[in-house]
Amino acid sequence: MHPFNAIRPPRLAVGLGMVGMIPFVTGALGLWVTPEVWRERVMEELLGYAAVILAFMGAIHWGLAMRAEESSEKAPFQLGLSVIPPLLGWVALSLPIGLAIPVFFFAYAALYYADIWAVNHGLAPVWYPALRKPLSIVVILSLLVAWAATLITH
Repeated sequence: MHPFNAIRPPRLAVGLGMVGMIPFVTGALGLWVTPEVWRERVMEELLGYAAVILAFMGAIHWGLAMRAEESSEKAPFQLGLSVIPPLLGWVALSLPIGLAIPVFFFAYAALYYADIWAVNHGLAPVWYPALRKPLSIVVILSLLVAWAATLITH
């Protein structure tokens, strides 16, 4: 079977995806245990990482568009889609935390559905949602935990 049609994601992709969750989970939990004087810095780092990963995820869509056949009508849409996540991350970083975190929620949720669209249109591997769904859930839950920390501790 061609790897593009495999149902399960490659083990390396799963492992690296899990490693990529460490800053989300430790940042979110860190907000609950870090001395108050450091919490703002922890939140800045967490949101900065969230923006970087959005840019990375956008770049994946750019790469998928580059792999698409030039005659594909979907490639231009995919290219356009690829620049939205980093722009959302950039905008979110300029907002107050109470607005930034919802922007990140929206961006990560929308990105997951964009990933599904790419799979359904033959642009991304069949296994991609099996990788992205649990990672997206961890990211969104981490952001919720972080948001709750800011609401409760302030």
